[in-house]
Order: sequence, then structure tokens, then C-alpha cells
Amino acid sequence: MELEEAFHVVGEFGRHQKRLAAVLVLLQVYMACQSMLIVLVGAIPEYHLQTAETPSNEEDFNKLVVFEDLSSIVTEWFLIGRNAYKVSLASSVFFAGVLIGNVLFAPLSDKIGRRPVFLSGLLFEVLFGYATAFAPSYEVFVVSRLLVGMMNGGMALVAFVLTQEYVGKSYWAMTGTLTNMMFAVGIAVFAALGYCIRPWRSLAIAVNSPGALLFLLCLTLPESPRWLYAQGLTRKAEEVMEYLALRNGKAGATVKLKPCAGALRTGDAKHGLSDLVRHPVLRWRTVILMFVWYACSLVYYGLTMNASEQKGNRYVNVAMYGLVELPAYPLCMYFINKPWRDALICLFAFILRAGRRKTTAGFLMFAGSSCLVTMFLSDSFEPHFLFVLSLSISLDSWINITSLALLGKLMISAAFNIVYIYTSELYPTVIRNAGLGVCSMSCRFGGIFAPFVPSMKSLHQSMPFVVFGLTGISAGCLDLLLPETLNKPIAETIEDLHTPVYQRIVEKEAKTQPPTIGRTLIHKKNH
Repeated sequence: MELEEAFHVVGEFGRHQKRLAAVLVLLQVYMACQSMLIVLVGAIPEYHLQTAETPSNEEDFNKLVVFEDLSSIVTEWFLIGRNAYKVSLASSVFFAGVLIGNVLFAPLSDKIGRRPVFLSGLLFEVLFGYATAFAPSYEVFVVSRLLVGMMNGGMALVAFVLTQEYVGKSYWAMTGTLTNMMFAVGIAVFAALGYCIRPWRSLAIAVNSPGALLFLLCLTLPESPRWLYAQGLTRKAEEVMEYLALRNGKAGATVKLKPCAGALRTGDAKHGLSDLVRHPVLRWRTVILMFVWYACSLVYYGLTMNASEQKGNRYVNVAMYGLVELPAYPLCMYFINKPWRDALICLFAFILRAGRRKTTAGFLMFAGSSCLVTMFLSDSFEPHFLFVLSLSISLDSWINITSLALLGKLMISAAFNIVYIYTSELYPTVIRNAGLGVCSMSCRFGGIFAPFVPSMKSLHQSMPFVVFGLTGISAGCLDLLLPETLNKPIAETIEDLHTPVYQRIVEKEAKTQPPTIGRTLIHKKNH
């Protein structure tokens, strides 16, 4: 039987698969806390000098400065004045580590397996997390954050893939959405921990300690049956599937898989990043997906940085940035799992069937349009937070720059969620982690460039929103060139891409020519 048929026999989402998915989904809370750690640990408090005269040297300055009652790396290592940039540097170093982790871990897990790479990454992230909490100096702190970022970035991708590959295809959207939803919840949990635990070292320990427990729970995770099957390890894949059947209460179920077409044999070259360039269909998909991921990151983090200028309680603000994303996920759950015609997204899908491709494009275009509309609103429109208490609600209470920016963030959060699931389904199992790694790498570049976009206000007040708007809309248009994956089988090997069911029309035409012909992509692009 085929692997998808085997999942129907053992259970696509049985009770044991629910346990496995629950552990991996809960892990997102830990990863969110690690990702957001610098927001509170690096908080910059109010401070003043004990004298009216500014000291001539840094040592005297540090002796005279008085901080508000707040514990952070800023107060411990006096990261103010000329050293204030070091807080941002620590944050940038973490995301640089995430970028490196994406590049290293993704292809590695495609070659040696999901489980060993995942467990190694999680173990070292916990160890380096404790190094962060006990760092004796700023330099050690930064190095530990770089290493935590590497483990976090690489392990997060593998964890997401495992969440998908333990269950049947029809549950990929649900598990993927729950994974991203729990990350948003993790941001709010981190804010609550920060409110209750004020010393920064104690907060770092409290944030990192659940990782040790989760590591022990993850030791029971089996290897991905999809990865084993795609590697030609059919017997081991059958053993994992029969184990799932046993734990699901189907002890009598027997799984006999037929050899995977195109599976690796002993002595065959293993798949890697080069396949994303060599194979014309994969090359075309990767280029589009890299820009879509880049656009999601640029718009999401750019809008978030604009929102961070708001005054108020820092713990409430951190929680709000996470919770504001939650409404996006039920939308994703509804739209991407079924064909539909009569929904708001039809404005962008032209009353056609939805699914992954058109829903992603719709959310991207909606986010971009929300940003572009702000061009026509003046700065005199201010948000009215008490409008829900008023019987008469004026139009400017609803339509202002803040509300449109929040709407844009809601839509881009939805697109970000779907693109994870969609990308997983577009790549064959043997190259899935490598594809996700490359896309995630381009995503990190979007996060790096995002802080520079708000500075474009010096050219024109609405210029940042123009950049966000055009980026979102163009990514939505390019996304429509990709094939739909709703109700389609998952490709296990690169050879499966030759099958018409995995392709769009342009890709079918590309396959009529030898895959080594470099003109294929040019033909498709100009078609």
C-alpha cells in the first residue's frame, strides 16, 4: 500500500499522534519565550544622573547614573549612552543565529533524519539557554544568544516538519495552524512570566527550564515515517506505522508498504540544496516562495515595529503583540481546508475555489491593501479606544492609520501561518526541510531589513506603508503562480513531481522537456 493509505489504516490523527503533536505544539511556547527574551531582559528603563553636570568619562558616568526599579542587562552592564546599541546588537545576533540554524539544520535533517537533529538542537538550546542566564559579562551573553538562536532556528523547522509528518495529509493544516497559534500564545505567556518574575536572570532561568522537561518528553518521539519511507527504509517505516497503530488501539493492523518510487538506494547520492537549483520545477517554486516568505517577514515585523512606538505598560504591550494574532488562525483553519465561494477573500480570488494558494494570496493582498489605504489618511486621525462604550460611533473611530495597520498585521499573520503549511506541501519529503530552510533564510532577511523601512518617513510620511503595501500585493500575485495542494497527495520524492497531479499547467509543460534544459523556466515564465 501507499504511505497515505497506511495512515488511513493506522489512523490519520489517532490518540497517540495527538500526544506526539501536543508535545511538539507545546514546544512552541518555549521557543516563543526564547525568541522574545531580549524584549524584557534588554528593557531600557528610565534613568537620571545624580549631578547636573555630565561626567567626562564612562566610569564616572556609570557611578552617577540612577535607574528606575528594573532589572535588565541594561542596568547590570550600563548599556546606555554610547553603549545603548549593544541591546539591539544582542537582538540582531540572535536572529543571525536563527538564520545560520535554518541553513545548517534543514538539509542536515533531510540527510540523517528528523529525530536526531531535532533532539540535538533542543538539548543544546536548553544548555545554551542556561549559559545566557548565568552569563558573567555582556560578551558571554551575546555569544550564548547567538548559539541559542542557531539551535532555536534550526530545531523549530524540524519540529514543524515532524508535527506534519506524524499525521495524515488531511490534518496538516490543523497541526500547522495550532503550532503557529501556540507561538502567539507563548508570547503572551512570556509577558506574564516577565510581570511575575522581575530579576532578569531569574526570568531567563524560568523561561529556559521548561525546555529541559520538554526534552525528556521528546525522547519518546519516533523517527518520521515519511522520511524513512522516502529514504527507501521501507521496513523501518512499516515498524513506525505499526507502532502508531498499536498506540492508537489498533493492535491487529498490519502495514505492508510498497517500495517508494525514486527512493534512495545504497550508494545513491543524497538530496540536498543543489536539487532546489537543478530541478526546474523546484527552482521555480523556491524563487517564488523565498519572496513570499521575505514579504511576510518584512510586513509583519515592520508593522510590529511601528506599533512598538506606543506608550504604556511594557508587559501589556508584549502580550498584546502576541494575542492580536490569534484571530488570524481560525480564519486559516476555515479557509484553507475546504473549497468555498462566498467569503470575503473572493474579492481577491475572483469568486473561484480557494485552498492554500488563493487563501495565501488573498491574505497577502489584503494586508498590502490595508497598508496602501493609509496613504489617504492624515495624521489627524487618532484612535478612539472608548468607541465601544459610545452609542454613536463616528467613521474616524474605525478608519484610521492605527486600525488599518492592525488589520494589516492580522492579515499578514494569517498569511505567515498558511505559508508554513503550504510550503511543506509543495516540497517532496526528501527535500522538504531543505526547502523550508531556504525559505526561512529569506524570511530572516525580511526581519533584518524591516527596521530600516520606518526611517523612510524622511522621504514621505506614507512611504513605509507604500513599501509594505506593494510588497504584500506583489507577493500575493506571485503566489498565484504556484500549484494548489488542497486535496492533492504529498510528493514523497522528486520523481513524484513528474506526475500531473502534483503540477500546475505551466509545470506540466515544463516536464515535457528534459529537466536539464535551462530554457524550461524561461518558457514557463513567459507563458
